[in-house]
Amino acid sequence: MTHALDDADPLAPLRERFVGTDSPLVYLDGNSLGRPLTVTVDRMRAFVEDEWGGRLIRGWDEAWFDLPLDLGDEIGSVCLGAAPGQVAVGDSTTVLLYKLMRTAVAARPGRTEIVIDRDNFPTDRYVAMGIAGECGLTIRWIDVDTSAGVTVEHVAAAVGEQTALVALSHVSYRSAWVADVAAITRVAHDAGALVLWDLCHSVGSVPAELDAWGVDLAAGCTYKYLNGGPGSPAFCYVAGRHLETFAQPIQGWMGNTDPFLMGPDYVPVSGIRRFLSGTPAVVGMLAIQDMVALVDEAGIDAVRKKSEQLTSYAIELADEHLASYGVTVASPRDPARRGGHVTLHHSRMAEVVPALWERDVIPDYRDPGGLRIGLSPLSTSYGELERGIDTVREVFANLG
Repeated sequence: MTHALDDADPLAPLRERFVGTDSPLVYLDGNSLGRPLTVTVDRMRAFVEDEWGGRLIRGWDEAWFDLPLDLGDEIGSVCLGAAPGQVAVGDSTTVLLYKLMRTAVAARPGRTEIVIDRDNFPTDRYVAMGIAGECGLTIRWIDVDTSAGVTVEHVAAAVGEQTALVALSHVSYRSAWVADVAAITRVAHDAGALVLWDLCHSVGSVPAELDAWGVDLAAGCTYKYLNGGPGSPAFCYVAGRHLETFAQPIQGWMGNTDPFLMGPDYVPVSGIRRFLSGTPAVVGMLAIQDMVALVDEAGIDAVRKKSEQLTSYAIELADEHLASYGVTVASPRDPARRGGHVTLHHSRMAEVVPALWERDVIPDYRDPGGLRIGLSPLSTSYGELERGIDTVREVFANLG
């Protein structure tokens, strides 16, 4: 039996392209790890047999060497509002955050502060703290409501003549708050600071316009809404106006002017390739290519529209079926301020989530007391979401 909202959804036919969507399992954690596409199964097999197995080392000359930049341009065009030559794929998000933060503080000599919020993703905070210790800088913390996020007013009150870098998330990992990137970036620039945006919880779900917003630096992962698979490589964005003057700190052979010269000196290559370090993870980029192509086919604006509708429906169902148990919505109710997930709060959610997993309903949990419902617009159906919320209701009804 189909759901009426699915029947009316123009993107619903795309769901069948994902592995596992024909099973009864309810998957509500696409903002942590996206489902694989069925076409990726064939791509992986063909790569092993034909490219890797058939072409062997010749593959580097034929395609692989430029893949981090070619795929970067695709992500930039489809998801980020970035002109070619500013996005590269490689390394983990953590490594790229280090590269970009370290680059930014070096580009603002004499300034002593990094501004970041206390509710930013742990890795962002840990990397910033490590760089502050390494460089003798100070962290200026922004305190935020964990059911909302960082505002323009927060940043305006925090930045000043000592601010080297402001490091924030486009979409909050906990609440799904969507930051006003353009306005915050302007405020930071007015103070003479650079801005780094973490796009992990937005790329592929919430459109970005990095060039138009005047963003300096950005990084994001590819295993959530870009469905690249566990541990797939992350991407970085460096605005073209900075590329010839910014020097990244991890000097590896792939970022050298002539990597195959194997010479004694490191001379950074022109362009975004200078932010590469070691040999790129070619196999890890294959699934990303398939998902970026699907997002392009669907259109990022249509993806965003369905994301808003799915999260609104999740809130509607929670209000109707879970509020009586004391469950509250810990995400913005305004869809324009909300990313692709919804967090539901209750003091006993740490008990509820394992019980849901036992029933093949898979959300995730974030302290304090947050059940996080991740809704991948192209692989999650309204019927699946409703079944999941109904199971949450059943678990609460059975709590002792």
